[in-house]
Amino acid sequence: MTETEIVIGIDIGGTTTSLGCVDIQGRLHAEATMATRGDQPAAQLVSRLHQAIEQLKEELPTGTELAGIGIGAPNANYLRGTVEHPVNLNWDESTNLVELVQSHYQLPVTITNDANAAALGEMVFGGARGMKDFIVITLGTGLGSGVVSNGGLVCGADGFAGELGHTIVDPDGRQCACGQHGCLETYVSATGLCRTVAVLLGELLDPSCLRTISFQELTSKMVYEAACQQDTIALTAFDRTARTLAMKLADAVAHTAPEAIFFCGGLATAEEFLIPATQRYLEKFLFPIYRGKVSLLPSSLPGSASAILGAAALIWHKLKGK
Repeated sequence: MTETEIVIGIDIGGTTTSLGCVDIQGRLHAEATMATRGDQPAAQLVSRLHQAIEQLKEELPTGTELAGIGIGAPNANYLRGTVEHPVNLNWDESTNLVELVQSHYQLPVTITNDANAAALGEMVFGGARGMKDFIVITLGTGLGSGVVSNGGLVCGADGFAGELGHTIVDPDGRQCACGQHGCLETYVSATGLCRTVAVLLGELLDPSCLRTISFQELTSKMVYEAACQQDTIALTAFDRTARTLAMKLADAVAHTAPEAIFFCGGLATAEEFLIPATQRYLEKFLFPIYRGKVSLLPSSLPGSASAILGAAALIWHKLKGK
């Protein structure tokens, strides 16, 4: 790979799609955002992406070459190049997004889900450089995860390995959008934190500024701000969230023995209330041979560009033959 080569990193969300030109050092040279318009067919989004990519290329120095395209998308299958049963996207049950993009560009194109892209972004450009075994947890509306073992992304037989958010905390617990009950993400996510606050407001009599906010209006940011004011309900909600997360991370450690676990996403910005408590509970729940060996760390990728960098890292990782 030469200094004149760049790749395109694309992050497709239910509402917004972001893309940017990234070199092999992880420098972002140009970027753009657009409405995803998830009610429209995937081919229309790809057509608009093609136009946006051509506009971005005009901002680059003469002689810069496009080496490949990496895409992070919901329910994306790394092995098949497809997006399958995507939530918030009115696409076919299985859409081969790689083929659609390659109808515009005869270049290497690869795709994976956002959490796997975040894991590769951390490995190629972030705090996991030099690590061969680690996990990335994305904490947003739900909980995503990407697992790297022996230097490679764990995909499994069908391309969907590593869904820690849908491991079961309580089979009789909270209903999840996936249809199951008691999934980890119903307890550990921005949404899960708010649901925990609602439970605590019914269980405890402690005064709290959160009592004046309806559940429909409550956000994880409000809970965080209350915790900063030492609100008992908010602090207890974070503590319960940390304990539940630590319990399932202890299982993940037993499966893959990672060197570190990285956190990114909106809820991860509340790291002072989440990471130390999770680390404390994790040490308690771990099988003794793992204690003191696993670090919990915030992502070192810039939040505003992390999704683009993750998607770019995905294709750089493929181009470098790893």
